[in-house]
Amino acid sequence: MELAIIATASICSGGIAAFILMKMDIDAGRRGKTAYAKWLNARYVRKLDEQLPEALSAMSNALRAGFSISQAFESVAEAGLHPISDEFALFLQQMRVGMSFDDALASMERRIGSDDLTLVTTSIDIARRTGGNLTEIFDSISDTIRGRMRIERKVRTLTAQGKLQGLIVSLMPVALCTIMTMMKPGMMIPFLTSMKGLMCVLVATLLVLAGWLLIRKIVTIKV
Repeated sequence: MELAIIATASICSGGIAAFILMKMDIDAGRRGKTAYAKWLNARYVRKLDEQLPEALSAMSNALRAGFSISQAFESVAEAGLHPISDEFALFLQQMRVGMSFDDALASMERRIGSDDLTLVTTSIDIARRTGGNLTEIFDSISDTIRGRMRIERKVRTLTAQGKLQGLIVSLMPVALCTIMTMMKPGMMIPFLTSMKGLMCVLVATLLVLAGWLLIRKIVTIKV
């Protein structure tokens, strides 16, 4: 009887776990990306955004020296800064094979998916149409991005303690169960050999997970 209960509970737990994993990956599946691929892409974009202020400053200096906008892009592409130099080099390569400046710029914007880069490409497009001063525009955008990054670093520092506390609180039940099992091995057996016990463990696990997600959401501040 006990073996039947354990087997049934294991099947139910496995089904619930599979459902949770499927639910977590449903958005990624719709977009044709796994969670890991999305994480890599976000990391790539974040690194490019960090390099963007320096690249804009270099392009601004190139424009002051009398270079064209294409030559300004080329100066960054030749700097060897991954990934922004690679993206600018691909942008220039697309123009060399016959794509127009505007189309190559739009292609780079869609390919990377960075809000900061979208601001740059939009500013370039408006300046080319209206005859604006790209040097001043690049300097202004560069200062704005640097200011936002300083705020983001400060926010991460202020919320780091809250995230750590949330992690510790979430791990406390696991640590407590481990210590109780080591002190008195038979204490946790009823929770693993009966349906009511397994349901209690499952509910407690879900509550701890929900609490951890709630704490993480509270201490996560987007700038």
